[in-house]
Parts: sequence; C-alpha cells; structure tokens
Amino acid sequence: MIRMVNRGHCSKRKAVSIRIIAVILALLTSALFILLMEHNPIDVYISIVKGAFGTKYRMIETITKSIPLIITSLGIAVAFKMKFWNIGAEGQIIMGAFMASWVALTFPNLNRGLLLPMMFVAGFIGGGFWALIPAFFRARFNTNETIFTLMMNYIALKWITYLQYGPWKDPNAMGFPKIANFSEAAVLPKLWGVHTGWVIALIMAALVWYFINHTKQGYEISVIGESENTARYAGMNVGKIILVTMIISGGICGMAGMIEASAVSRTLSVEISGGVGYTAIITAWLAGLSAPIIIGVSFLFAAMVQGGSFIQLAYQIPNSAAEILQGMILFFVLGSEFFIRYRLIVNKKRNTHTDRQNGKDLC
Repeated sequence: MIRMVNRGHCSKRKAVSIRIIAVILALLTSALFILLMEHNPIDVYISIVKGAFGTKYRMIETITKSIPLIITSLGIAVAFKMKFWNIGAEGQIIMGAFMASWVALTFPNLNRGLLLPMMFVAGFIGGGFWALIPAFFRARFNTNETIFTLMMNYIALKWITYLQYGPWKDPNAMGFPKIANFSEAAVLPKLWGVHTGWVIALIMAALVWYFINHTKQGYEISVIGESENTARYAGMNVGKIILVTMIISGGICGMAGMIEASAVSRTLSVEISGGVGYTAIITAWLAGLSAPIIIGVSFLFAAMVQGGSFIQLAYQIPNSAAEILQGMILFFVLGSEFFIRYRLIVNKKRNTHTDRQNGKDLC
C-alpha cells in the first residue's frame, strides 16, 4: 500500500536537491526523445552549449533573451512569495509594453533622457494596473487568482491585436498590419554590445532581494504567504498588502515589456511577450523565489532556448523539439513540488513503526 505523508517543514537544502534531481530526470527523459529522432543525446546537448556560448553573437543573443526572463521572474517571485499565484505575467508584460509604446509614439521628439524614464514609469503603471484588477477581486471577494490572472492574459493580447489591426496601424506600412517604429530617442542604448536592459535587470534583482528580506512590506508578504489568518491575528491589513504587492509584481513585469518594446522590437506587436510570462514561472520556481538565484537560472534557461534554436539548423530538428525539452523541465519541476511537500510511504505498518522509532521527519 502506498500513502502520502506531509513532510511538514522541508529544509532548503533538501528542496534544492529534489529540484536538481527533477532537472536531471527531465534531461534523461529528453535524451530518450532525442534517441527516438535518431540523434546522439550527448552530441545534441554539447551543440546546445555551443549554440548558446560558441561565439560572441550567440552570447549576446543569450544575454538578450535572459533579460526579460530575469525581470519577469522577479515580478512573479514577489507575488508567489505571498502565495498569490500570478499566472498573468504575460498580460502584464503586454500592458506594460502598451503604456510605454503610447508614451513613445505620443512624444517621439522628446529628449532620450526624459523619454526613456517616462516610458519606464508608464510600463510600470501598465503592468501594475493589470495586476491590480485580479488582486482587488481576490482581496475583496476571495476569487481564484490563478484563473483570473490567466484570463487577463487573453484580454491584453486581444487588445494589442485590435490596436495593431485598427487605430494604431501604421499608414506607411503599405497595408501591412504593423504599428509604427519608435524614434531613436525611445530606444534603449547599448553597453558592451548588449542593450542596457541587462544593467536594469541586475539592479532590479538587488532591489527585489532587499525588498523581500530587509523591509517591513517584504516581511509582511512572507507572513501572509505562510498564513493569512496569522497575518490578520498580528494586526496586518491583508487586503492592502495584497493590493500593494500585486502592483509591485505586475509593475516589474510591465517594465520587462517596456524593455522588450524599446530595445528589441522597437515597436509594439502581439508577439511582444513571446511567452516569457509563462516561462518565467518555471525559472522563478527553479530559483526557489530567490532573487540572486533567479539571475543564474534565467540565464541558463535562456541559454537552453538559444541553444535549441541552434540545433534546429545543425540537426534539422523542429522547433517543437526544443519546446518539448522546456515542457519536460516544467513538468518535472512542478512535479517535484509534490515531493517537497509530501513523501510516499510504501509499507504502512513498517514505515509507521520506523517513524515512531526515529521520532522525526525524513526531510
């Protein structure tokens, strides 16, 4: 007989070990899939590394892909720390990009030193407002934030589609459904060959780390994440904390949208988020919601995506193969959360007796 037992408190070291095992199992399972395609898994994995770091150009592409992933993961981590399951980062990125684009297209002749900060603020407001809506209903009516934030993604996407094919369609695009490009003043400058979004990502990681670990709001978020009833008993205004936290979480994701619109696309389009909002859920979980670790995990995940693009050409592997690899990691990592919280006991009598003898949890 197999039964589940709650582990209670699980040490950070044990949790990290379980997640690492999950990633290894994902790679092994992916290797079987690669074998089915009649390729050597080791050669494919080596090619993925070369595709991500083999040349200066590939390295720049890897860093560029990691920037929105880092910033979005930070935003998601703030919400997840509170056990608010914000699945709406995709929509918050889009709405942040929308607000930043409105500023860029409305004031194209402003000085760059003034225009870019205005776009950042607009991006934060756009993402923060989009996250505030489900947060309000969660705090006021106890609605399910997972479904709510997910549905908000589709509304944001359709809104941009409407703009792209309607009122914001560039009249100079010869009928092509495209929004006009930004002026040079609205484009983030480069530093060492990469747009300065990487500097912003590092600063944001430091700020989020300080916010979570060394501020009163960060402490309150952690308490609510452990138990809302405990937070209320301690006199905390849970509803207000949820609203403020989600504005911060969505605002950070909105800044990622601003950076993508300004530095990468140089315009607004329906492809602006590129699925980063969903991928960031994986990286945030893999990093254990730790801001410093998010940088490393996001960079490695971006390397995997960049390397996946390379093997498509090198081995004539379809794009879906790389996506299957990411999907397997997501599946195993999310599955590992079960084993972090619970353990399986095969023999009921024997293990019950063992537990009594040991008098402690295995974790």
